[in-house]
Amino acid sequence: MSMSQEQLLQVFRCMVKIREFENRAHEVFLAGELPGFLHLYLGEEAIAAGVTAALRADDWVASSHRGHGHLIAKGGDIRLMMAEIFGRSTGYCRGKGGSMHIADLDLGILGANGIVGGGIPIATGAALACQYRGTDSVVVSFFGDAASNRGTFHEAVNMAAVWDLPVIFVCENNLYGVSTCQRDHMRITDVAERGAAYGIPGVVVDGNDVEAVYEAAVTAVSLARQGAGPTLLECKTWRHQGHFVGDPCAYRDPSEHEEWMAKDPILRGTRLLIEQGLATEEAIARLTSEIKAEIEEAIEFGRSSPWPDEADLLTDVYSE
Repeated sequence: MSMSQEQLLQVFRCMVKIREFENRAHEVFLAGELPGFLHLYLGEEAIAAGVTAALRADDWVASSHRGHGHLIAKGGDIRLMMAEIFGRSTGYCRGKGGSMHIADLDLGILGANGIVGGGIPIATGAALACQYRGTDSVVVSFFGDAASNRGTFHEAVNMAAVWDLPVIFVCENNLYGVSTCQRDHMRITDVAERGAAYGIPGVVVDGNDVEAVYEAAVTAVSLARQGAGPTLLECKTWRHQGHFVGDPCAYRDPSEHEEWMAKDPILRGTRLLIEQGLATEEAIARLTSEIKAEIEEAIEFGRSSPWPDEADLLTDVYSE
């Protein structure tokens, strides 16, 4: 299913919002204002935007340590996100979760996860709950290529396949597990090949092409809603920065980096809109300026919000 003109504009705005959020988070972190670690989603925006465009409001998303883009694409409030990254009490998790553990169950965001592959079995469990309740909601699990080597991945995919659970496993393959290239940590070229071992579709798409991501996601979501079980969707992409902010990325070939930067999803989206007559360079510049203003307001909200009180140290930690 191709995207409508309105959808193309919406996903482009989503991609730009993710890009600008991450750019400013990067700058504020380097200025020494943010605690903890940041794992930026720069370069992978088309995956979050394309996949979530195929979802409904009552669908669910389980994220990873590189999760800001997924949260924004699913409708996350950037003010609350920024406050959480600042560690303030007005944040999504009242300043206790930080960048890697933001959640919003009202939006169907099951949460980012600091454990590699940790969100995959959570997504499978949520899909089991959807099936048990008799709803036609689906769940999407986002994870990286290296996470597909973990036992949690194989156990969760096997269970989802056996029970035909409504879950889409989205591998955001940026070709590196921290500093180790995919060719050095697995023998296969495509992670999607692993779907065959569990009898489910394994699909490879260009993760920097938002239309291709969307079309593949629509098919996978349709199968899941119809009770036909899970799909393993591999989106080939490239992170613009290191594994985390501060990683110098000395392990990557500069020529390979240049090649991938030329395939940047924002650049491709810009060309697509202009070629189809949906926007001009001036209109895109205005849109970007508007989004930047939203993000500055979110930064100021986070920066000026109060720190958590010591009396609340153990609240929201244990279930009562």
